[in-house]
Amino acid sequence: MSIDTLFKKAAEKNASDIHLIVGMSPVFRIDGKLTPQTDEPVVNDKTAESMIYGLMSERQKTIFDETKELDLSYEIGETARFRVNVHQEKGNIGLVARIIPTKIPTMEELQMPQIVFDLISLNQGLILVTGPTGCGKSTTLASIINHINNERSEHIVTLEDPIEFIFKSNKSIIKQRQLHTDMVNFNNALIHVLRQDPNVIMVGEMRDLETIATTITLAETGHLVFATLHTHNSAQTVDRIIDIFPSHQQAQIRLQLSMTLKGIISQRLIPKQGGGRIATREILVNTPAISNLIRENKIAQIKTVVQTSADEGMFTMDQDLTRLQKENLIDKETLEFNLSVPTK
Repeated sequence: MSIDTLFKKAAEKNASDIHLIVGMSPVFRIDGKLTPQTDEPVVNDKTAESMIYGLMSERQKTIFDETKELDLSYEIGETARFRVNVHQEKGNIGLVARIIPTKIPTMEELQMPQIVFDLISLNQGLILVTGPTGCGKSTTLASIINHINNERSEHIVTLEDPIEFIFKSNKSIIKQRQLHTDMVNFNNALIHVLRQDPNVIMVGEMRDLETIATTITLAETGHLVFATLHTHNSAQTVDRIIDIFPSHQQAQIRLQLSMTLKGIISQRLIPKQGGGRIATREILVNTPAISNLIRENKIAQIKTVVQTSADEGMFTMDQDLTRLQKENLIDKETLEFNLSVPTK
């Protein structure tokens, strides 16, 4: 068994993820469900080391041997790209690979609501894409960046770990920078990106206080900034950003966020009627009402404003789930399972 053969098989089966674990056959995640590949042999420690180390450069091997953690990207010709996480598990090397489609879907294909088109037409401010791991944040961001690339003349800089979708400059210039290869860390790259004449900046993930603080500051300086967080809804996203700061800085951050934030797109992937998965979303637009709530630390009231602001383009996840069920895109069981407040 070669790693390329395994990766190609996963791509052919439309899997989203590949798990390689010593003592088990490979496991694919297909339509959100883990599916053991029982026709493949059980992976032993020597096979795992041979397959996984074969993906790495000498520098990457050194980093992994020192830290026992590594993120990298891997490509098999025109077949597919993969975002790979290598880690240690019970003394053995392990791997999880996310399949990155070679074609970037359009915003229309992702059924993005009109308000998102309006938000990304802005010239400055902070737009966040949030959700749990595996909810399609990277795909959503890629479709947004490519839409700007095809519609406007901008200088777009992406900071990623690792590079996932590959963009081809069209009307815009796109520069993609990868952690460890093109930059030492996110915060250092963000500090220096202002000297690179950007219009649009994409931060793969806001991971720590320094990166969050610098990202918000960049959005204040007249740039359109996109970033992701592993949060489930708008209120939790605002809370997470504020809570990461020391208490004596939180009032200042609430003020900055109330002015720089333009919108939050929270999403999950759920089973689609007839097979496959579909995104359900919550959209927050930073209206004066939302801005006041952030500034006055009344975060708990954000959900109510989102629920009652359809005229502003906002809606909650529950409202979107109900719409999907009415349009027969999901069944009633999926609706009930995913509602935050079940109707039964």
